[in-house]
Amino acid sequence: MASYDIGVIAGDGIGPEVAAEGLKVLAAVADIDGFDYKLVDYPYSGAYYLKTKELVPPSVIDEWRTLDAVLLGAIGHPDVETGLVERSVILGLRFGLDLYINLRPIKLYAEHLCPLKGKRVEDIEFVVVRENTEGLYSQIGGHLKKGTADEVALVNGVYTWKGCERACRYAFELAEGRRALRADGRGQVTLVDKANAMRPHDIWTRAFAGVAADFPALTTDHAYVDACCMWMIKNPEWFDVIVTTNLFGDIITDLGAMLQGGMGIAASGNIHPGRTSMFEPIHGSAPKYAGKNVACPLGAIGAAGMMLDFLGEKGAAARIDDATGTLLRSGAVPSADARSGIATSDMGDMFVQHIRGSV
Repeated sequence: MASYDIGVIAGDGIGPEVAAEGLKVLAAVADIDGFDYKLVDYPYSGAYYLKTKELVPPSVIDEWRTLDAVLLGAIGHPDVETGLVERSVILGLRFGLDLYINLRPIKLYAEHLCPLKGKRVEDIEFVVVRENTEGLYSQIGGHLKKGTADEVALVNGVYTWKGCERACRYAFELAEGRRALRADGRGQVTLVDKANAMRPHDIWTRAFAGVAADFPALTTDHAYVDACCMWMIKNPEWFDVIVTTNLFGDIITDLGAMLQGGMGIAASGNIHPGRTSMFEPIHGSAPKYAGKNVACPLGAIGAAGMMLDFLGEKGAAARIDDATGTLLRSGAVPSADARSGIATSDMGDMFVQHIRGSV
């Protein structure tokens, strides 16, 4: 029997509530699919920082490397300096474990969730591969004469050949795997950058072209980020796999979340293939909903599904995905936000009932 060590960082706000539902669904599929796991809880959050003044120490990052995966709820507390704990936990994981891929599936499960007129379920099903450890989020920069009339703020974007090439290669390998499952053999990778105005993005253009040569069965496309946003609204069916920079990926994936029904349903993986990786819902900690049992746990449940797919438990991941689609299309779960009228804990129970009933 396969067994996994999984770290859990429940975090702040609605994080503990939605993470609990993700773990509830994880337990259900583990029982059916016959794998075992051990949870390791970590306290790091804004609330924990207010109590202890402790951020993530290097020893814990070393410990995370020994796990199979980490499941995160949400990080962010209104009484803590903006970004302080987020950088410690999320960037501690991304940079400390070199999680160089941020994977964001954009999948419409039910037409009524999409704000676009006339778009069908089959029109919105693509994946964004966001480079996750470089670009403008590399934390290189600072302030000069801060707080004065002469203040200067500098942010440096960093792009390495290694970073661009490995992100592109992951995207092409992903597209090749998706193509193999399609009857029509379609497979496409779109590079999104801004190389016309930011000429150093040429490194992406060249890395992309170099990797593309190794995948002759796939077609390629290119869009500047502003055009990409336009086409995501006008013709989302054009996209299969997108690969892009850290900053642009952050922006277009939130746009993609709206296409599929809102932030409440969106999940992401922070991945280093073959190593410890982290999975999370992409909504924030939403403190105004904390403790009310109204937050939508679909993103956390989806993150658990992505984690299982990464770990090789494909059947368990498919059960979660099937339950998501069935409950949304049937109207049993009418929306992917706090207005669904379904308690957080009840929604998790609905998933467990569907999964067990479908065996």
